[in-house]
Amino acid sequence: MGCVLSYAKELFNMGESGDTPVTVAGSNTDGRTISETGSGPTASKTAKVFTFRELATATKDFRSKFLLGQGGFGRVYKGQLRNGQEVAVKLLDRSSQQGDQEFFAEVEMLSLLHHPNLVTLIGYCSERDQRVLVYEYMPLGSLDDHLYDVPVDKAPLDWKTRMKIANGVAKGLEYLHVCADQPVIFRDFKPSNILLGEGYHPVLSDFGVAKFGPVGDSNHVSTRVVGTYGYCAPEYMLTGHLTPKCDVYGFGVVLLELISGRKVIDKTRSPDMRNLVMWAQPIFKDPNQFYRLVDPLLPGWSIILIVAISMCCIGRKGSGLDKLEKKRESKRGNSGCAADTGRARETPGNPEVKTQPAVEERGEKLK
Repeated sequence: MGCVLSYAKELFNMGESGDTPVTVAGSNTDGRTISETGSGPTASKTAKVFTFRELATATKDFRSKFLLGQGGFGRVYKGQLRNGQEVAVKLLDRSSQQGDQEFFAEVEMLSLLHHPNLVTLIGYCSERDQRVLVYEYMPLGSLDDHLYDVPVDKAPLDWKTRMKIANGVAKGLEYLHVCADQPVIFRDFKPSNILLGEGYHPVLSDFGVAKFGPVGDSNHVSTRVVGTYGYCAPEYMLTGHLTPKCDVYGFGVVLLELISGRKVIDKTRSPDMRNLVMWAQPIFKDPNQFYRLVDPLLPGWSIILIVAISMCCIGRKGSGLDKLEKKRESKRGNSGCAADTGRARETPGNPEVKTQPAVEERGEKLK
């Protein structure tokens, strides 16, 4: 797994120089230590505790004109601290199902993890029943803002920028998986959780469902299935066994989206093309067909090695997808499929229907 990301870094290298190894360490509540070897300045940061009044002042009482986006956690506002620093302020919806558990998980994770390709948590507020997270402000929003449905008067992301983004998030995942004393599994890798700063510098955001990975003789962590349909590894959805490979699968899917400019699930397309990964699987088998994967908005580029990495991450034969489809078919044949949980399930022909085990949809954006 680590070698795939390392190879990705080699392939996507844009000629950057001056990277120097640094070490950042911290301990979580179990005494485990997380250390970083990566590029960027040495930093050991502790999240600041804000009062709710400070954050209300920073956002002009959470005025609607400063609203950046809204998701499962709540609303995100642009704000300015008293020192003039621009920030993104994520205000928990008190009726949110994600609630305190993910709030404190994110505070813990981002207080321990520091890397140029992870979002910086500046501080938080847990005053009475208020739950607020304060991040660095990323002026270019999220990757999906630039990748899908590009207006005709806006230039699409060029190839070099797309590969710069892929390179950056590969570094972020490698740090989480390889450089930590205990691996951290991001668990919700998708374009809306990739934020872009000046010069399209990418960072991973939204660590509310991140988990510490297996250690010792264990090869997985057993957990409820959480993530976004289309980006979750089929084996994880079938078994609930969480490993760093789950993030690698998501990386491969996002890489395929960067190549194609297409959404992983697109309800507007014909049934055989709605699921991007399943549509791409037959094409993976024939390099002469790779051109069909390329975003028509891009000029001609040689993409064989890039497709090869996506193929390695997702799986050329798609055995996991085949198993998942067989399980779906079996469940659809047993009358009570949707009645098990009272929720619809997703299938390739009907993306509004959800799979079992239920995958928690988390469409939140922080811009």
